[in-house]
Amino acid sequence: MNLDAKLNEAKQRIAQAPTYDAATADIAAVFESLNDSHAFFVPPGHSIKQEYGWRYQMIGNRCLVTRVKPRSDAEAKGVKPGDQVLTLEGFEPTRDSIVRLQYALDDLMPMRSLTVDLLDPMRKMREVQLKAQLQPAKEIADMTDMTGEEQWRMRLEREKEWHLLRVRYKEFGDDLLIVKLPEFVEAQFEIHELISRARKHKTLVLDLRGSPGGSEETLQYLLGGLFDKKIKIADRITRTGTKPLETKSDRHDVFAGNLIVLVDSGSASASELLARTVQIQKRGTVLGDHTAGATMEAVYHPHQTGSNPAYYFGASITEADLVLPDGKSLERVGVTPDVVFLPSSDDLAHGRDPAMSHAAALANVALSPTDAGKLFPYEWPGN
Repeated sequence: MNLDAKLNEAKQRIAQAPTYDAATADIAAVFESLNDSHAFFVPPGHSIKQEYGWRYQMIGNRCLVTRVKPRSDAEAKGVKPGDQVLTLEGFEPTRDSIVRLQYALDDLMPMRSLTVDLLDPMRKMREVQLKAQLQPAKEIADMTDMTGEEQWRMRLEREKEWHLLRVRYKEFGDDLLIVKLPEFVEAQFEIHELISRARKHKTLVLDLRGSPGGSEETLQYLLGGLFDKKIKIADRITRTGTKPLETKSDRHDVFAGNLIVLVDSGSASASELLARTVQIQKRGTVLGDHTAGATMEAVYHPHQTGSNPAYYFGASITEADLVLPDGKSLERVGVTPDVVFLPSSDDLAHGRDPAMSHAAALANVALSPTDAGKLFPYEWPGN
């Protein structure tokens, strides 16, 4: 790619852009042309936050509704878990396009309503207009610009956000510990707590479904607690050379029992690296759906303009490719589970989790798909 020419073309389009959203789309297009999962533009936050009241994801090769928020417009319009999403604003969501679609609709050009074509389990197709629940987003220069009440409210909002990222546990006697890990953000001592709890059980189910990854160091310590020796996770290939990315552990009390890792299309980055390492090292069983295929290593570069108010934006820039010991990269490839286990539309409609039920059965624990679906109730942001 002739990067200088690409940037000059983008600058010309930005100068002629008729709207703010068109200009940010032109900037984002430069990053999109790199075809890199971890290189993207983060535009300044919009003055209005929108919540459409539903969640959807790729399951196999279909995009299905997975959650509908109570008392939302989506619920009022009859959207239900298990419905298939045929188009979003006229675009078909596929495994190759869904991340770009979500980025465009949620970050670049959020809208007050969303046009969706749905196919219900009875094969009836219909179009719905989903109105967003809108909430003003206050732009501030720093904490000193806020009143005491506003500072307290922001602190509570941040605590709620961190609460959603906490590790959750379910124990079934000595036989099984199930761990739900929303993101790889835990500190070293928290990973040690996880491994210490796991050592009291014969089987550990590590649920990484929907986990987009996160801290590389968290990955290193978590894998370090699953192996009794140092393991190379991948080679970090940068502009200046190649260095091994290895597990970390300062303790000898590793978990040596049976290991089952659950993944799906929302499992990305560190989640994928952990799952594939488990496969390569023959350490356990990976179960679920094919993963996202987004495993580059990047650094976020923050920027701001203005002082009162200040507008914050930035860019995620890839600095390393990660090549695993089998000589392959997971970028645009993903991890194929040892056992493919997909929920059906009917499972989603009734809140069943057959993959978790099957994982428990591998640990000789009886857990029905219905009960498995109740282990970790979904928590809506902002509630």
